[in-house]
Amino acid sequence: MINTNAFDYINVLDKAADASWLRNEAIANNIANATTPGYKRQDVAFESELQRALGRNKYIPMDTKVAKIRTSQLAARPFTDNESFSYRLDGNNVDIENENVMLAENQLKYQGLLTSINQEFANLQSVMK
Repeated sequence: MINTNAFDYINVLDKAADASWLRNEAIANNIANATTPGYKRQDVAFESELQRALGRNKYIPMDTKVAKIRTSQLAARPFTDNESFSYRLDGNNVDIENENVMLAENQLKYQGLLTSINQEFANLQSVMK
């Protein structure tokens, strides 16, 4: 078997795309429950996990940082956002306008991640030619 790190970026981008997809589902669920009394908005934490995995040392090349990431430990974590905060008297903390903006932002992020994954495969394909 060939020992290579050619798929390091692809694996990390794949995890990021999965997290973005999960966030899209959470935001859609928030929008669907915008009028449900007592509902608390959900979100997904991934960027902080990725930042922690990459480390803070600015003198290490990004290729080295990405190669050291164990993708099995890189996971998106759903969480309830601002449980004690509420916009309304019924206990709901979903701001529909904010959710729509976050949905658009997340969709752009997801499309960018897919474009990056496709570009990584195109790079591998051109190397193999």
